[in-house]
Amino acid sequence: MVNAYLLPIRTAALLFPLLAMVLFVPTAIVLYRRHGVLSRWRGLSFASFLYYSLAAFCLVIVPLPSREIDVCRVYADFSHPQLVPGNTFNDIWKEAKGSLNPNALILHNPAVWETAFNLALLLPLGMYLRYHFRRGRWTSAAIGLGVACFFELTQLTGLWGIYPCPYRLFDVDDIIVNSLGCLLGWSLAGPITRWLPTLDSIDVRVLERVPVPFGRRLIALLLDAVGFTFCLPFLAAIWYLLGGESPTSAFLVALFVFVLWFVLMPWVTGATVGKHVLRLRLVDSDGNRPPVWRLLIREVLLAIAFVPLSLVAMLGVIFLVVSASRLVEAMQGLRLSTLVGIIEDRPGEVAFAAFAVLVSVALPIGFGLFAKLHNKHLGLHELASGVRNVALPPTRAAAASTPEVLPEERKDTTPSVL
Repeated sequence: MVNAYLLPIRTAALLFPLLAMVLFVPTAIVLYRRHGVLSRWRGLSFASFLYYSLAAFCLVIVPLPSREIDVCRVYADFSHPQLVPGNTFNDIWKEAKGSLNPNALILHNPAVWETAFNLALLLPLGMYLRYHFRRGRWTSAAIGLGVACFFELTQLTGLWGIYPCPYRLFDVDDIIVNSLGCLLGWSLAGPITRWLPTLDSIDVRVLERVPVPFGRRLIALLLDAVGFTFCLPFLAAIWYLLGGESPTSAFLVALFVFVLWFVLMPWVTGATVGKHVLRLRLVDSDGNRPPVWRLLIREVLLAIAFVPLSLVAMLGVIFLVVSASRLVEAMQGLRLSTLVGIIEDRPGEVAFAAFAVLVSVALPIGFGLFAKLHNKHLGLHELASGVRNVALPPTRAAAASTPEVLPEERKDTTPSVL
């Protein structure tokens, strides 16, 4: 029985890194918007919740039947759901074979242990709902009931239609026990987490030291870079259809998109798209919306740091596409001589490419390290332009009273400059 539970946990451990990478940026955006900061403790708490959720789901569906198995025939008994509440007690009595001996009735009774595992399955959920998500008792109970129903319906529908018939039994008692486990976890979270600091108090302390965290600005820049990259081909295609075919025209399109996205938009709205998403605004040293020339200085310096890396990445993709046949040949035949031949044929190009890669990687790293090590976490582009980030209040009110956070609606007040 222990191995049956270890397999889903190991499966969740293998899937967790991939899921964490996919969800990192969306999760960071939500946390920065709601709390203003992604503290280590809150990040660890959410990561552990994510792993627990994945493990709990794997416990419901793993091990998966082989596709070669006739699920409808092998698991024919599971096609009839158990809808009678309290049937678990009959199972316990059957497994004990009518004996009142504690060993037979409890300690060595598989039905008892299965019920205990079902009780423990959503117990951590109740604790997370109270400590991390700050949900009340009955809200947590409703969420626990919903999750329990989702689990059982997943089993009843054969993993939502992936299998033609269910390979696990839908049991209404499991819904009841899972829901009680969630409620029990919520009740235990009070005394168990009493010695832990609240996540909101940690957020406030971090925001007092660094009102606009480096990671928040970095993700805003990432969103802007992705948005700019996606917009550029569409506008270039429109320009080409209108008759612009020269390299100079393509450069002018890229320059237009750059100025529109990173200069004109902040000048008109106070922030780029990425900064709007992260609830950041750009201000000058007086706390006002910066003029165009300051924004232009700021974005040109940022372009010097990050555009070479983007160009090298694009050229690298083009090179891989052009040289794909020879590279595939070398990899399939495991012939080092073929790879060496590619290098020997173009020594100057390879040396230049290596230098370009080194410089393009070193520039953003250098900019980032400078901002990270600066006493106010300001980058070269911010010091040179006098344009800095300020933060709107988090959507959660707990950290909104932080003294250096920009008010949502600025009228006569002047915000502190970060």
